[in-house]
Amino acid sequence: MAEQKQTGGMLPEHIGIIMDGNGRWAQKRGLPRSAGHKQGARTFREIVRYCRSIGIRYLTVYAFSTENWKRPQSEINAIMNLLRDYLDELERHSDEEQGVLRFIGDMAPLAEDLRQRITDVQERTAGREGITVNIALNYGGRHEIVHAVQQAVSLARQGTLTPEAVDEALVDSLMYTAGQPPVDLIIRPSGEQRISNFLLWQGAYAEFVFMDVLWPDFTPGDLDRAIAEFQRRSRRFGGISS
Repeated sequence: MAEQKQTGGMLPEHIGIIMDGNGRWAQKRGLPRSAGHKQGARTFREIVRYCRSIGIRYLTVYAFSTENWKRPQSEINAIMNLLRDYLDELERHSDEEQGVLRFIGDMAPLAEDLRQRITDVQERTAGREGITVNIALNYGGRHEIVHAVQQAVSLARQGTLTPEAVDEALVDSLMYTAGQPPVDLIIRPSGEQRISNFLLWQGAYAEFVFMDVLWPDFTPGDLDRAIAEFQRRSRRFGGISS
């Protein structure tokens, strides 16, 4: 963790956010759900900038789950087009956006042009200093664990992995977030209090903060409040307080 100079506490090294409430935000205003996703995308950009400014090293956001394909096609198209707009913006202003951008999840079902743009931006930002932002896209925690098991089975068939060699470190190395620290804090706005298949492995010892604000209305001040709540808690990791 890094020190948060503003409060004297410790910043979480890795924050996960379930970006929830876009549709309800729009419905409350008599707008199409796509308008909520558009405002939510603006909030995402603002929170990334703020996390970068205060020294958060890793941020993982839940953008589109493996279950979200059940939504109306028009809504799915709107979300994917917003992603295209974001990637286009990054390409136009690449020098202004410091840090690494990664996508975690199963990219295979995505449109070919989107997969190529994702590959391009990941290659372009790889190796940069600063914050690492993971966008969980077509992501599910159970699917990620199954994917890791499939990779382990493949290694065993090749003769390069024995049952005795399987441990937590090995499984961690097969996750989408391999090489990154575990998640310290998971925030869910919108008032819902469940994790919805998000970072099941990485968030094993995460602190959870549930907030009533809808994601499009989420501000840096809300993030500060979530971090302050995190700092008030005693993280024992199965032990006892000293």
